[in-house]
Amino acid sequence: MQDPSRLPVFIDTPEKYMPRKLPEADLCIASGLHKDLLLELPHYLQKFGIKGLIVPIEDFVEVPSGLRKQMKEKCLELDLENAFPKPFCSLKPADGKPIISRFVTELKVGRPLLEISTVDRDGYEVIDHVIVRRSAPCGSTWYVARKLIGVGTRRENLYDAVAKAHHSYPCTASMNIDPELKEPILHVGGHIIREEVENALK
Repeated sequence: MQDPSRLPVFIDTPEKYMPRKLPEADLCIASGLHKDLLLELPHYLQKFGIKGLIVPIEDFVEVPSGLRKQMKEKCLELDLENAFPKPFCSLKPADGKPIISRFVTELKVGRPLLEISTVDRDGYEVIDHVIVRRSAPCGSTWYVARKLIGVGTRRENLYDAVAKAHHSYPCTASMNIDPELKEPILHVGGHIIREEVENALK
């Protein structure tokens, strides 16, 4: 697919810019496409027998809420499984979406899932070992997991360590304030990994 910046602002004939063939697949993950091509994508995927579509929303400018709504309606009409995770690391298995759920559970990509063991050191509980059962698609979960070894489990220590590690990794989500979330999507990614660290400690 061509870089959106090299395409016309409005595309009346999106099929002209679509690839002639697609490989055999169950699922398409679409990111960084021109808005008019993205809108045409559900029909195009159906033509090639693809049954699911994931459109990660890492920046509301690329996939504004109106476009997302139109795409969801098209996918519903075409019986195409769909997910628009905002950010990508919020993607979870869902009832009625077996292909997308299989992607999350088999490839172990989506909302992070961790196992954490702790030890007592001089009267303080510290993280001894972290196993990543499911990673954020960008890979940041592995980085955060490494940085948690030896960190105390008191809330202030834990929150600082998670935030520092998450901000040190090149998160793919935007720092622009999202109009729906009222905060940057990157911050939502930070909240997600913090919640999952807390869940693992419970």
